[in-house]
Amino acid sequence: MSAETTKFPILDPKSFGKVAVLFGGHSAEREVSLKSGAAVLAALQRSGVDAHAFDPAERDLSDLKKEKFGRVFVILHGRGGEDGTVQGALELMGIPYTGSGVMASAIAMDKWRTKLIWQAAGLPIPEYEALTGPTDWNAMADHLDLPLFVKPSSEGSSVGVTKVKTVEELPGAYAAAAKHDKVVIAESFMSGGEYTATILNGRALPVIKIEPANEFYDYEAKYLRDDTRYLCPCGLSAEQEAEMQQLALQAFQLIGCAGWGRVDFLRSEDGKPYLLEINTAPGMTDHSLVPMAARHAGISFEQLVVQILEGTHVG
Repeated sequence: MSAETTKFPILDPKSFGKVAVLFGGHSAEREVSLKSGAAVLAALQRSGVDAHAFDPAERDLSDLKKEKFGRVFVILHGRGGEDGTVQGALELMGIPYTGSGVMASAIAMDKWRTKLIWQAAGLPIPEYEALTGPTDWNAMADHLDLPLFVKPSSEGSSVGVTKVKTVEELPGAYAAAAKHDKVVIAESFMSGGEYTATILNGRALPVIKIEPANEFYDYEAKYLRDDTRYLCPCGLSAEQEAEMQQLALQAFQLIGCAGWGRVDFLRSEDGKPYLLEINTAPGMTDHSLVPMAARHAGISFEQLVVQILEGTHVG
């Protein structure tokens, strides 16, 4: 996809009015959100937008109304920001905001319920089991095969995720995930690679292949290490990439998502893409995938944040 086909006109930055950038918050992903928010805020200000920092961990949301903010850029990660909670509060106040609405945010944050919807629609997902307590680990390993992943249903940034290689590791992996959520997902591993597709205002940007230097694309690989490899072009044929992009759009729309987000995939050994999860407020740090995909589509970081802001909505 060439840069010439992906540029968009930018609105007058003053037309956005007074903009609050919501970042930080109370979730386990607070530190990542602080980095993402700082980058977004700086880029909006460089673009001439009247943007201001707003951390709901330090201020009451009602201040948004009192201080006459015209719209909100939501870059809170995890619970309280990416799960429909803050979206509902903003809708009650009548303040337009970026990203997905209440229902889609809540569903996408819950990996189990997201999988149920994709499954019902016949979209490809890895084999999985939803766990609400200790189970027959041997039977589960027989069903899903080893290695497999164990993760909390409603966390992001790979918080609480373990790659399990032996049955003996399963109880500890379950306990680690259960610290973060009542529902834990056990999911089959696929060895054909990890990929991600960014959605921006109704289109899929170039696919990125992720090659972590450690066991999998965990928190450390996402935010701390410098040896994770990101391939864009992703190495797939044009037809294979187009298939993955179309599947990403279909999965995004089926959950009811809007504006922008990121759809993650695993690929099987025979080359088939399988949907993993949706991120409705993905990272925007210097290690993040959305800015990387945008850059390869000819969209600067400043253009990216303004285009996301253009997609604000209420209700």
